Amino acid sequence: MNTPNSVHRINFCLCNFLAVNLRTMYQQLIKDFIQRERLPTTYLPDATLCFLPLLHDIEAKLQSSRQGPLLIGINGAQGTGKSTLAKLLSSLLTSNGRRSANLSIDDFYYSKAKRQELADEIHPLLRSRGVPGTHDVDLALHLLEQLAEAGPRQKITLPRFDKSVDDCCPLDAREQLRGPVEVIILEGWFVGVKPQPKDKLTSAINELESKEDSDARWRTYVNQQLAGSYQSVFEQIHMLLMLQAPGFEQVLEWRSMQEEKLRAIAAKDASGLMDRQAIERFIQHFERLTRHCLLTLPDSADRVFRLDAEHRIHLC
Repeated sequence: MNTPNSVHRINFCLCNFLAVNLRTMYQQLIKDFIQRERLPTTYLPDATLCFLPLLHDIEAKLQSSRQGPLLIGINGAQGTGKSTLAKLLSSLLTSNGRRSANLSIDDFYYSKAKRQELADEIHPLLRSRGVPGTHDVDLALHLLEQLAEAGPRQKITLPRFDKSVDDCCPLDAREQLRGPVEVIILEGWFVGVKPQPKDKLTSAINELESKEDSDARWRTYVNQQLAGSYQSVFEQIHMLLMLQAPGFEQVLEWRSMQEEKLRAIAAKDASGLMDRQAIERFIQHFERLTRHCLLTLPDSADRVFRLDAEHRIHLC
């Protein structure tokens, strides 16, 4: 006959066995993911140590008494691996039987024609995609509402943006998702950040601002837009993750790597691709808010993953 102590030992051994098996299963999923996404083998230990524990927290939040999908925000400068982390989390959640929607703030960019209107009416720098004020935030809010209310018979069309041609994807090329959705992942380079204080806008911080926004009109408009309806999106985030770059100086190299990957899969006539000089100018549009994110978000994000220059996580 089993004594209470022997039953306790059996239960402990069983739980330990299941935990080891579960960890092994997740590691195999990550290995498959690494191969599929053509990631370096160093991604495995980093993902195992830093990203797998997120699943426990996500599951705990899903099992708590709450209404609607869990919204996870992922913030990080260009090239930090936001979309990769979003894909990994989505894959792991699927293995747990959870239904998720994977979104990027980039999916909500205005069309090239709409941004040209903004450039003509407000400021020429708004022709370039990226900063607050170049997204259809009403669409984002509407989509979050749709995803929260979607039933098993409802199909939702997700917006997508094609950076290789710098324009919105046609409707027939967009993904359709069937409800219900338990987790929404929203990644973006300024997701979750608050606007800058007005006195921080006075001085230009790079050549683009000093030459093309000498009166601070563009950056003031961007800051005002960020203070508006974008915050209505960010306020819905239940868990904010940050992939913290070692500094803005690293962004050029990482953004250049992104462009090479995009070039490898894009059509030969892709007009939205950039050379090194164009990238150097392009990232100046992002510098102000990227530095603001690096300075302020570590204090407010729920989890911060600090990256080194080799893309390794050295603190999580």
